[in-house]
Amino acid sequence: MKRSVLVIALIALAASFAVAQQTVSAYTTLEEPLAKALFDKFEAETGIKVSFVRLSGGEVVARLEAEKANPQASIWVGAVGLDHITAKGKGLTTPYKSRAASKTPAEFKDKENYWVGMYVGPLTFVTNTKRAAELGIKAPTSWADLLKPEYKGMIRVANPNTSGTAYNVITTLRYIYKGDEQKVYDYLKKLDANIDQYTKSGSAPGKSVAIGEIPIAIGYAHDQVKLKAGGAPVVITAPKEGTGYELASMSLVAGGKDAVNAKKLYDWILSSPVAQKEFVNYYLVLVTPGAEKHPDALSLKEIKTVKQDFLWDGDPANRSRLLKRWDDEIGSKR
Repeated sequence: MKRSVLVIALIALAASFAVAQQTVSAYTTLEEPLAKALFDKFEAETGIKVSFVRLSGGEVVARLEAEKANPQASIWVGAVGLDHITAKGKGLTTPYKSRAASKTPAEFKDKENYWVGMYVGPLTFVTNTKRAAELGIKAPTSWADLLKPEYKGMIRVANPNTSGTAYNVITTLRYIYKGDEQKVYDYLKKLDANIDQYTKSGSAPGKSVAIGEIPIAIGYAHDQVKLKAGGAPVVITAPKEGTGYELASMSLVAGGKDAVNAKKLYDWILSSPVAQKEFVNYYLVLVTPGAEKHPDALSLKEIKTVKQDFLWDGDPANRSRLLKRWDDEIGSKR
């Protein structure tokens, strides 16, 4: 009898241990509702629970650096691809050649398999039409418009130190000014006069516009389309000089403790129709050829974009230099 009880106890212990192992820790820059919906469906299909923390792209890079000797996450889902390139350059991520990435065009993935792109989204402006009417202003349609004196204190954007979205604004302007960084920072200093505050997250300014807290914000189109679809009185405009865009990506964390389950999640996100549908429902434009697109989503084909060099923009040395200059000439003066 004692032997039977012992065997049953050991089986129960083994079963509970196996269940406990079916987890994976993740950092994500996806909007929290999307991340939860996505990871819940992964758990429903696989039995693997995703324990995730939502951070901005710059915060993920900083946290991975701080935890390099003892990683607390095994996979990073979402964030501007430039952040993933920076993380690769700092030795914070590890390569993974996923079969599920075979359909991803070469231009949207790392040639050494450190990161893979999932979707693209252009930088656009969003304006609260009710607030604009009250204030007697029109929605901006160009980067030059944002410098108009009538917009003083009426524009919100994220801080490039914590937000990949805002860093993408800097790199975009660098292409607009054909690599002349002096012109870029002259512009940013003038723009600063019209910025009411710099937020931590790239999507936060748009949410403030949606509720009328601020009339104008800079961000990614898919975040703004979602606000409009939710009933916010907003109009979305793309700068006529051309605009940059994000390539939201995914990487495995170097030394991550849940590497096996992290790879399963990585593969599932790239290949599962259920996962792809979640992205489409959030107005994200997938990079896989032939992928479904939400009719309200704004694709790169519909607007003028700049030709970006992702590797240059994401290089840690270039990034550090551009951000230091922003701190010295703008951030520290606030």
